[in-house]
Amino acid sequence: MSTNIHRWPAQQRVRTGPVAEALPPEVADCTRVLLATTRSLAESDIAAATRQALGAKLVAEHATMRAHSPVEDVLALAVLLRSSGAERVVALGGGSVIDGAKVACRAVWAGVADKAALIGLSVSRGAEAENWDATEPVPRIVAVPTTLSAAEFAPHAGYTDLEAGRKMRAVQASQVPRAVILDPAAILETPAELLLSSGIRAVDHAAERLCANERAPFSDAVSRQALTMLAGALPAIKRDPGDVAARAAAQQAMWLSVMGGWSGVAVGASHGIGYILGGARGVPHGITSCLGLPAVMQWNEPVNGAAQVEIARILGGRTGHEALRSFIRGLGLPTTLAEVGIAENEIPDLAARWDGGPPIATNPRPVRSTADVEEILRLMA
Repeated sequence: MSTNIHRWPAQQRVRTGPVAEALPPEVADCTRVLLATTRSLAESDIAAATRQALGAKLVAEHATMRAHSPVEDVLALAVLLRSSGAERVVALGGGSVIDGAKVACRAVWAGVADKAALIGLSVSRGAEAENWDATEPVPRIVAVPTTLSAAEFAPHAGYTDLEAGRKMRAVQASQVPRAVILDPAAILETPAELLLSSGIRAVDHAAERLCANERAPFSDAVSRQALTMLAGALPAIKRDPGDVAARAAAQQAMWLSVMGGWSGVAVGASHGIGYILGGARGVPHGITSCLGLPAVMQWNEPVNGAAQVEIARILGGRTGHEALRSFIRGLGLPTTLAEVGIAENEIPDLAARWDGGPPIATNPRPVRSTADVEEILRLMA
């Protein structure tokens, strides 16, 4: 990544408002639409509202995408996309559904139909999405997010080889959803731990960029605003789950939280270790940030302690890592590996899974070996 280049995603619109009003214009040019979601959302009110908004254009549904977008589930969705002739995919869910839909669309565009070929689409985590102004492929995605992880604003997607316990990344400019609908009602039914932890994922996006070695004014501005809004909105949701205004603010904040990446500002070891924990142990995306972000900030303090003062100021605390741990615990979320069932004797094996690449390699304090990764993991124990 380079802060000398600002890359806009190939995303046409972000609409704010009820699905009933915002979704029909996004499929007006289509006759065949597929709904991708999860089993837990299939019978939800927001799923019913989505089906009603699509009407007779809804020709197929896929509701079996699991956490971390396993290769098998992505391939099953790709098969359904081909057989249904869908021109657009409405991805209703969190990061796993949205990322799974991205990779499934990519498989259709590339004519990929088996596991080996799908794994072959994976690239380095440092790869950038290019050629975003090329002819638009079919199908494209309209995302209706039900969490705060912000996967819907990125052209990259994570997917998992469960057999190998490895998280991979696919990048293509048109993988980013064509449009996003931010409806506060879409996150009303999301379980509290899932919603709030995905909010910490958004905190992670903003905080790591605010403390990066190479920063940019655009990134600083959006990251600072995102963190400020999340500092207010997440506790408000915790206090009053029916606070729709707080939920709407959190959605806007999570959108802002990822914009810094468009300026080429890299994230660091919290994101990278999160990919390891997700792929190897199935720890949910948001929870990996709850565990990783305070520990990484603590490990990084010798090199960017001055930058972390802003994190402490916004969240309230003496140091960045102390403020983060207190904030996360205040939301009723875990901050240690033990709380998610990972013992200290598992740390060496987890550390050994680092492949030497980013975003651990772009951490502000250089991570030079798996011993350093192990040291960070022990701060999570």
